[in-house]
Amino acid sequence: MLKKLFTEHPESVDETYSEHLLCATLFALRMMAGGLACLIHGLLPFLFVQTGSSTIDDLHDRMVIKRRGQAKAPAQNRTGSQ
Repeated sequence: MLKKLFTEHPESVDETYSEHLLCATLFALRMMAGGLACLIHGLLPFLFVQTGSSTIDDLHDRMVIKRRGQAKAPAQNRTGSQ
């Protein structure tokens, strides 16, 4: 039961616990860097003009592409087995 708490979600995104930890950590670091750039931009509007929005766009694209790749995989397996 306890193991399931740590593995259910990572498995749902086709990752091991360690892979998910690394991926989530890298996302968090990117979000923190983007957030820091936004704070600095608020004080000094001529700096980091597009950093926040480009960070959000990049991270969103990475998540969407990964999800789409997973959604296609079962369909490809079904097609290949017919």
